[in-house]
Amino acid sequence: MTQALPALRIAAVSLPLLVLAACGKQGANAAPPGGMPPPEVNVVTVQPRNLGLDFEYAAQTAGSRETEVRARVAGILENRLYEEGSRVKAGTVLFQIDQGTYRTQLASAEAAAGVAEAKLNQSKREFARLAPLAAEKAISQKEFDDAKSALETAEASYKQVQAQVNEAKLNLGYTRVVAPIDGVTGVAAKSNGSLVTSADSLLTTIVQTDPVYVNFSVPEADYLKLSKDVGAGKIALPGKKTNNGSLAFDVQLKLADGSMSPVTGKMNFVSEKVNPATGGFDARAQVPNADGTLRPGQFVRVILSGATRSAAIAIPQRAVIDSPMGKIVFTVSPDNKLVPKPVELDGWSHGEWIVTKGLQGGDRVLVDGFIKAHDPGMTVTPVAITAKAANAPAAPAGAPPAAPAAEGKPAAASASASAPAASAEAKH
Repeated sequence: MTQALPALRIAAVSLPLLVLAACGKQGANAAPPGGMPPPEVNVVTVQPRNLGLDFEYAAQTAGSRETEVRARVAGILENRLYEEGSRVKAGTVLFQIDQGTYRTQLASAEAAAGVAEAKLNQSKREFARLAPLAAEKAISQKEFDDAKSALETAEASYKQVQAQVNEAKLNLGYTRVVAPIDGVTGVAAKSNGSLVTSADSLLTTIVQTDPVYVNFSVPEADYLKLSKDVGAGKIALPGKKTNNGSLAFDVQLKLADGSMSPVTGKMNFVSEKVNPATGGFDARAQVPNADGTLRPGQFVRVILSGATRSAAIAIPQRAVIDSPMGKIVFTVSPDNKLVPKPVELDGWSHGEWIVTKGLQGGDRVLVDGFIKAHDPGMTVTPVAITAKAANAPAAPAGAPPAAPAAEGKPAAASASASAPAASAEAKH
């Protein structure tokens, strides 16, 4: 009896503790205070798929043909015959140089040609007269040879003077300075009445803007990484190549105001060596520009598309969170609890991060609802949405609810959890 009293005291003390512990376990799995159900969150189920890749670089436009219009003869510039900044066709007369000196030179050359022709005719007649006599031995061989030499000299002199006549005609024609190509004219470098010399012959420039060239540089690091991924079979490049061996990427242009150019072009050149000034490979694209919207010298961003990453797992940008441990995402377990997972990323494409490590097919990734559900192990109510809906911009905090997502339930509003670095040069 005496020995049973301590045991009863221990039981009396332990029983309330066991009851409190049991109540604590039930409270952990119970609904939040006030009877609130687990918060709804939007999730996407990731699956490996072939993903189109874009590569984006800073670029500058240039004319497909740019030429300097120079005078080929010296003289006084009489008249400018075009409107600066206008479109002209090849062969259009742009400037007129004083022709007086060149007309005189042509007349002089033609007169000299007449004298040479007369001497040539005389030499022909003399040779024709002496040839029969030489055959009959009526004249000396020397006399006949002299007549023959005189004829040959006269023929050579006539050809020489004719060449001078042709040169004089060319110089006279060069006084009319014409456009060598189709294109847009620049500012006139000289005004009417100016002296044009061989050392100062530039008159204007012409730029052909249809098509327009887009010059850019592919960083060496990007090239090496792309080559490695292609060699490993992770990325497939456009199979069709241009005549010079460059890959035929489709090209789009993002203008300085953020808008996209409505026309698309093709990549048509890539250098075989690194440019030491830029540390990358010089490349060029060709874009149609029939309406002249694009002007040479514009700063744009060139977007190369056509490559494909096979069996890629991609998630919306705002699903990724920056943490002291690196990039993480929240997944929803089969029992609807939040599970943080660290991930490794390999660039982004079309609004999605490409995940190389940390996720597998079938995982449900939290996209919207970080404000309501952010504690690991927290029970949530997942609402499945499509990848297209997930890639749409998230509604700002306090905004009206979005249209119902999949399964007829409203999508939770959430601020973006992550965004690509603004200084990124390529999307891949």
